[in-house]
Amino acid sequence: MEKETLTRPMRVLFLLGGLPHYFKFLLNKMNRQEDMEVLLVLPGKRGATLGSGVHESREGADFRQFELEEYRAWYGKAAFRGLGRFLAKEKPDLLVVGWPYILQLYFNPRLPRVLRKHGIRLVYRDIPFNVPPYGQARAYFRNQQIRNEAGEAGVKKGWKAYWSFILLTEIRKRYLHLADSLIFYADIAYELMATYGIPRERIFITANSPDTDRLLETFERVRKQPPILPPNPQRLIHVGRLVRWKRVDLLLEAVHRLQERYRRIELVVVGFGPEEEALKQQAAQLGIADRVHFTGGIYEEDRLGAFLHASAVYVLAGMGGLSINDAMCFGKPVICAEADGTEKRLVREDFNGKYFENGNAEDLARAISFFLEDPARTASFGENSLRIIREEVNIYTVLEEYRRAFRYALRSGRK
Repeated sequence: MEKETLTRPMRVLFLLGGLPHYFKFLLNKMNRQEDMEVLLVLPGKRGATLGSGVHESREGADFRQFELEEYRAWYGKAAFRGLGRFLAKEKPDLLVVGWPYILQLYFNPRLPRVLRKHGIRLVYRDIPFNVPPYGQARAYFRNQQIRNEAGEAGVKKGWKAYWSFILLTEIRKRYLHLADSLIFYADIAYELMATYGIPRERIFITANSPDTDRLLETFERVRKQPPILPPNPQRLIHVGRLVRWKRVDLLLEAVHRLQERYRRIELVVVGFGPEEEALKQQAAQLGIADRVHFTGGIYEEDRLGAFLHASAVYVLAGMGGLSINDAMCFGKPVICAEADGTEKRLVREDFNGKYFENGNAEDLARAISFFLEDPARTASFGENSLRIIREEVNIYTVLEEYRRAFRYALRSGRK
């Protein structure tokens, strides 16, 4: 049977280095669609590509999961042992891969042959971040346009890093063309991928999203419950791993700068990670320990929702994630910096949020003041956040873009 004329649900196999709880909900939702069946390949133990402090949750997954041994390939990145045999056995209609597993298909020529033999279409998924326009890699590196996860310029310096970056760009030029369709989380991908020779029709832009149905249901429950904290229009909240690139240290500095002006200002920090003790020490040194409440990691939906509901403004001082979506589901305005581009679909300046200059505590304090000066404006911006989620960026718009990318790959996949 030709893939273009499938009369059964398309079988979609994802390769992941782990299963974050938010992506599990997305795959659950996808698997419940009438035209999709989801399969997932994971490492037998916590994958090397799963970030520090990322909460992994496989319980409650209602799609089929398979474990393969993850190993470090000769080119220095994670790969799955026995992937070719597994693909030949399961014969999915679509294989969805991201970084770094796309390299396994590039460096092992047997794998593309397996895909062709069994009619398996390849879908590549990425943000992209730190990707230069093709032909501009040298200038991109020399001008220090590369940013590390803290948003700072220059991941590494020196000739070795330079030539590695140049080589990776050439490899990227080739592995991108392996894919039948490509899914990106940022609109910049249209222009960027054109420099690599990828036709626009093969590119699909989907915002990243958690299961907004679950979050909106939680919001409605929490609104009817007794508040977890006393009312305070000057309460800020941050949700995320306590790692350097989240820049919670910058947020603490901003609170310190504003404490004399806003006597009731306080900060709720939800999350855990290797920077927790250092951040608590910083809060004490700045004299704001009594204004900062570290809750630890919270994964129970109603409890996390209660803290979001009890806060006035969501602040992300460093690299982002789905915490922006979470906060918007609870009707919160958002303060953030420009990061990997995914935030631009969600946070609109002077509509539902404010942007500040990366790494600038004074500018972050300015953005916070914008909301603390006017509680009515804060509430209005929060309503706009909720409207964006309900009408534009939610689990259904994301699923539909995935579906479009999958159908295109099945219909137009190259022989």
